[in-house]
Amino acid sequence: QVRVVESGGASVKPGGSLTLSCEVTGLADRVWSMSWYRQGPGERRDLVAFMTADGERQYGDSVKGRFTISRDNDKNSMSLRMTRLKGEETAVYYCKILDARYKEYWGQGTQVTVVS
Repeated sequence: QVRVVESGGASVKPGGSLTLSCEVTGLADRVWSMSWYRQGPGERRDLVAFMTADGERQYGDSVKGRFTISRDNDKNSMSLRMTRLKGEETAVYYCKILDARYKEYWGQGTQVTVVS
């Protein structure tokens, strides 16, 4: 059974930093890409950052220069380093895995709260 588990969510002040982690277990096929999404209260789920197995990275426009995605291919894990956080970035952050057959797996999310 495939499990995707996010961790690292917390409450942080505006301007602060936080690192989220995502670990995948039980995957039979290799990972094609790993992504972070977020969903604020009453909002849609939006892409934050994306990274392929060969290292290609993409970021949402609002986080470029502040967030960094990285992954450990051997461990099927990845992280999201977030800096200079803003109040409007309060959301549940989700990890999405796409395997070599383009099947998606999602975690349950981790809450990030940015508040003074």
